Amino acid sequence: MAHLHYKYSLLSSEAEEYRKRPLPLQLDYAPLGVFAVLEVERELQHPRATPLSFLRRPRLYSFIFGLAVIFLIMASYVLSSERKGLLLTPSPYHADPSLNPSTLPFNVSSNRDHAHMTEMLHQIVSRVDFSPRKLPDLRTLVHSEPHMFSVIPQHFLPDVKNPCWYEQLSGNVSANPYRRNLYSLYSRQSRAAFQYLQNSFRKHLLLRDGRFFRIRCLPYFYIIGQPKCGTTDLYDRLRLHPDVRVTTLKEPHWWTRKRFGIIRPSDGLHARYPVEDYLDLFDLPAHQIQNRLLANRSRGSNHANIIISEASASTMWDNNAWAYIYDNATEAEPPFLIQDFIHALQPQARFIAILRDPVERLYSDYLYFGIANKSLEDFHEKVWESVQLFHGCLQESSMRACVYNSSLNNAMPVRLQVGLYVVYVLDWLSVFGRDQLLVLRLEDHAADRRLSMHRVFQFLQLGPLSEQKEAEISRRPASNTRRLADKNLGPMLPLTRELLSGFYSPFNRKLANVLRDDAFLWNTHSRTGQRNR
Repeated sequence: MAHLHYKYSLLSSEAEEYRKRPLPLQLDYAPLGVFAVLEVERELQHPRATPLSFLRRPRLYSFIFGLAVIFLIMASYVLSSERKGLLLTPSPYHADPSLNPSTLPFNVSSNRDHAHMTEMLHQIVSRVDFSPRKLPDLRTLVHSEPHMFSVIPQHFLPDVKNPCWYEQLSGNVSANPYRRNLYSLYSRQSRAAFQYLQNSFRKHLLLRDGRFFRIRCLPYFYIIGQPKCGTTDLYDRLRLHPDVRVTTLKEPHWWTRKRFGIIRPSDGLHARYPVEDYLDLFDLPAHQIQNRLLANRSRGSNHANIIISEASASTMWDNNAWAYIYDNATEAEPPFLIQDFIHALQPQARFIAILRDPVERLYSDYLYFGIANKSLEDFHEKVWESVQLFHGCLQESSMRACVYNSSLNNAMPVRLQVGLYVVYVLDWLSVFGRDQLLVLRLEDHAADRRLSMHRVFQFLQLGPLSEQKEAEISRRPASNTRRLADKNLGPMLPLTRELLSGFYSPFNRKLANVLRDDAFLWNTHSRTGQRNR
């Protein structure tokens, strides 16, 4: 942040160094240095020196200089390619070589191939376990992210429902505090939002004892997942509540991607987004919280009920960055998960996860993110290949290690692991209380939006709404529905459904047991919305 220093952050030079600091990646080779090349050239030329060799030195030096320039260009290209390819590391696990995936849609219906599929699913089920994870201690977390823990304090304002605090500023308070925010480069909308914040920044500063302070906030609650399960619809309805505020960008993806320098999972590593850039996204609702707090105090009240949310659908499941940051071993479980850091900073945070039948979720995911040549047969091939890869991983590693295996996840042609909901739910409950995580089903939400939103408002401890406002929220048209072209493709092949149902069934049974709700079995024997509590 230009010309501004504050109580919980590093100095400007150190913050800039943090932003530019490369990630500790493990490379498989060390290219020959330029000076080594020059040394070789010297040794080769020295034995041939003659009394007249000085006449050829300019040409020799020009040749060596040109060679060095060419080498630097080639090395830069190779390193750049390697850096972009790190996020697409091939999986060490391979599909069964005895089967040709391209022929599966047409041949797997034979007794032999169907028996093979059944046997593979049986082996996967036999290796499913839910052993508790080892939790990292706070010192280890702080050591791994010292800058983040230096910026965010341990205690928040007592009179505000949302986790907020005041940050002391020094230096030139008229400077643009958002000049280097990487989120401002997202779109025209984000640039306009940051321009508005810049224009109004100074009037929201508080002056106390000759010092300037700005209000900062984290989200009170997070919509954490899952993708293609209705997170956008839930987000759009929540933002209509008079006491709920959201970020300009629906999905900052800071916890899972941006803080590691991942913009798009397939596009390599970039500059890391410091925590200040993330906090800036909440400045507009933070200013509204401050205004309401000051107005209430003038009326004799000291409480502000506004709460802030963000809705990155990757927060619940995406820990793919850990392997490139901490340990590139393919068989290990992650030493840290996203929830460990959030819990260390705000142990009272609340989370909402909305899920759907994992079989339908995967098909919707394929239709939404598939670029071209989508077909029922292509989807089946990709599912079968992914199941085989996951099966291969389970032969060597634990179930949790396979679910969080970055190489495996990048190798699978469809995101099979995202539908293993119970793994993520159990890992979130390893650090947060059951009363801090609300798990909804998309099927229930679509069937009765009024009841679904009532459960959400109650969970967030929001006050009652007028009938008119409730009707506005519940009757709002559904968001982010399936595109017409994808609808025309029709339902998946029956064989694909059988394969996916067999794969997800053991995980669904465990999830229903953990949540004490048979509706999460997603089968014909559990009625929509049934509750067994």
